[in-house]
Amino acid sequence: MQKVGITETVLRDAQQSLIATRMPYSDFEGILQTINQAGYYSVECWGGATFDTCLRYLNEDPWERLRKIRAAMPDTKLQMLLRGQNILGYKPYPDDVVEKFVEYSIKNGIDIIRIFDALNDPRNLEVAVKATKKFGGIASGTICFTISPVHTLEKYIELGNQLRDMGCDTICIKDMAGIMGPQEAFDLVRALKQNVKLPVVIHTHSTTGLAPLTMLKAVEAGADVIDTAISSMSGGSSQYATESMAYALRQLGYDLDVDDKKLKEIADYFAPIQKKGIESGLLDPFVLGTKAGALVYQIPGGMISNLLSQLKQQNAADRLDEVLLEVPKVKADLGHPPLVTPTSQICGVQAVMNVLTGERYKMVSNEVRSYLRGEYGRAPGEVNPDVIKKVLKDEVPSTERYADRLAPAFEATREKLGSKARCDEDVLSYLVFPQLAEKYFEKRDQPAEDPAAVAAAAAAVAASTASAAPAAPAAPAASAVPAVGVKVGYSVRRLG
Repeated sequence: MQKVGITETVLRDAQQSLIATRMPYSDFEGILQTINQAGYYSVECWGGATFDTCLRYLNEDPWERLRKIRAAMPDTKLQMLLRGQNILGYKPYPDDVVEKFVEYSIKNGIDIIRIFDALNDPRNLEVAVKATKKFGGIASGTICFTISPVHTLEKYIELGNQLRDMGCDTICIKDMAGIMGPQEAFDLVRALKQNVKLPVVIHTHSTTGLAPLTMLKAVEAGADVIDTAISSMSGGSSQYATESMAYALRQLGYDLDVDDKKLKEIADYFAPIQKKGIESGLLDPFVLGTKAGALVYQIPGGMISNLLSQLKQQNAADRLDEVLLEVPKVKADLGHPPLVTPTSQICGVQAVMNVLTGERYKMVSNEVRSYLRGEYGRAPGEVNPDVIKKVLKDEVPSTERYADRLAPAFEATREKLGSKARCDEDVLSYLVFPQLAEKYFEKRDQPAEDPAAVAAAAAAVAASTASAAPAAPAAPAASAVPAVGVKVGYSVRRLG
């Protein structure tokens, strides 16, 4: 009987896709022990946009968040999404910074690092993969799936072999737009299993409605692990429901470790959080619907929401359809990059500019300029020479690996920050998001207000309004968190 593992995405990609990664640690703290006992192959809980939003919106230290999750979930493999040479940012970083980031991700509790590059350029993956292996992590090399004249089965197999030769432990097929059909999934998984001979993981989204069909055919072809989201945070631009997929696979005779009773507890826990998101407007029902048009536009669900937001700011929401038609044209001009961070943002912003200015590439973003120069890596296909000429004039694009030009930065940055950085993790936060990190450090370092003064002020306000309110309950004591580099008393299930 074929064993199928389940990776739960509710703590990372599901909430990123539905509520823009705005879920604070306090929202899910109470269910972590149950998730730990649910029998998942792994839980994706970090990376992607979580790092950015912790600093930008949630006033949380992303490293501390990870350590707390690790302490609460000692028996489950914790997983993160890493953007290769771009780490968790939107540009390439020096090799020493990439290696340090991987090292401290693993020291703070990560077991599996899923490593992708938006261009599928293996040169942007190698440093992160080797660092993951060096520091004892599980490296999941990623193939970003898209459909274009240059993305053939042979090319995907070639990349799979390169990832295996780098030292990857598994191969993940990342279908960020939910456009991979069931037959495409079957053919690709079977080819990877036959040629690359590594465990295969399937990541897709429910955006177009294809997800359950695609995953079933992928498992039929031999996929070892699939990504799903607990039902109360599933569907639309998120992943397909964990419970429904587990039910279907068991009915078809597959063996799964997930505990249905625990899944019910987890779903019930997140249901009020979903409701709160809808009532507050954070979770727009728009993203919960099926977007069959994405099969034509190949645009991830979250990207559609971002495009609409940009257009609303310009009082041009009625031009969304024009922009959606323009995105595939920009994608083709840029050599058919898969639309995933940062190329989804690069293509999306340029499509908006092209439509609103009335002339294609009359205005270009700095990111498009950098892309055309070769700073993000090697484009999958030929970049439109007319666009290069219009944007770069006589400048010749580079074909070298851009990170080779970047000087080491970690030690110099640590020295620059001095006492502002309490630890190496602070240095890494600053390197990836300098402005956000600096603001966070300032808030963190402000002296706590005198509780007596706060109480007196509150009493004065209450007296002046002549209204009484019940006292807030005392905050619970902070749970002990293992020191950096110390993983106390937890065992981890390994694949195979």
